[in-house]
This record gives sequence, C-alpha cells and structure tokens, in this order.
Amino acid sequence: QYEKALLRRYVECCSNLTWCTNPQGCDQILLKDGLGYGAACSKCSWISCFNCSFPEAHYPASCSHMSRMTCAKCNHGFCWRCLKPWRPNHKDYYNCSAMVSKAAWQEKRFQDYNERCTFHHHAREFAVSLRNSISSIREMPKIRNLTFVLDACKVLEQARKVLAYSCVYSYYNQDTESMDIVEQQTESLELLTNAL
Repeated sequence: QYEKALLRRYVECCSNLTWCTNPQGCDQILLKDGLGYGAACSKCSWISCFNCSFPEAHYPASCSHMSRMTCAKCNHGFCWRCLKPWRPNHKDYYNCSAMVSKAAWQEKRFQDYNERCTFHHHAREFAVSLRNSISSIREMPKIRNLTFVLDACKVLEQARKVLAYSCVYSYYNQDTESMDIVEQQTESLELLTNAL
C-alpha cells in the first residue's frame, strides 16, 4: 500500500505523467510526448486528455468547451463540474424576458448540436461492438484474415469520436469565417464516415 501511495503521489506531482482515464478502469501511467493534448494508452488504447479531467481526448473541442455550459434562457455561462459562474461579473440570473427570442434560437441551436453529438457517440459505440464481434469471429480456426475489417472499425471509431467533438467545437466557436471551413471539413468527414 505504501508503494502504491508513493507511486500515486509521484504521478500526481509530475506534469508530464497522468493515469489512463479509461472509464472501464486501467492502471496504466501515460507519458506526455510531443505537443499533442491526447495520449494513447499502450495497455488499453484509450486516448486521454492531459489538460483537463474530461475522461477522453476531445479534439477538436478545447478543454474549456468541455467544461462550459450556457443557460438557454439567460445565456449565463457556468462550469458544469462545480456549477460556479463562468464569468464572475454575471449578475442578472432571473431577468431573462428581454432575451426570449435569442434564448429560443440558442436552445434550438444547442439541441441540434447535442443531437448530432449524441448520434456520433452512439455510432461510435456501435463501431466498438462491431469490432468486438469481428474480433471474436476472427478467433475461429477457418476465419483469420479479417485484419482489414478490424482496421476499418478502428478508423470508424476514431472518425465518430472526432465528429462528436466537432459538434462541441462548432457550438462554442463564433468565428464564422473559420467555421465555414470547419463545417465543410466536418461535413466531408461525416459523408465518408457514413460511407465506411
């Protein structure tokens, strides 16, 4: 227990080390290498984020995107983890009647992006179960050459993950000029992913 506590303390003190955040549980220590924010676990292949406590890497959405929420009625920004105001100078929490039409538009916009994000997360879960099914079939004596199908499932998982977090990124990004390019690229990736 002492050695485990010592190791845990050491990992917590090192800025270039973290534990794997796989929700299924993994005791692997990850080393941050390069400029990327995500690190793939060599034991379970889960990709964790180094900069925040969100359980998985969420590129292209930033870490602040993953913790910030906005009220559809009053446009108040707050952190979903601690529920404290995102901007400390926000005062008028309940007087929202002047912003009803804008709030309705924001709510519809949120619902659209949320539905797309949820769809891609479910599609990713389907790709994972498909890969697991193919892996079990691959173990049969006569069927061994399914590597290309397993690789396709892995690509499908990654594409769905990027598409899901692209929804988060698009929702929070207000720069319309750069968003046109992002939306075009996302649409192209979505078409190719659906084809796969």
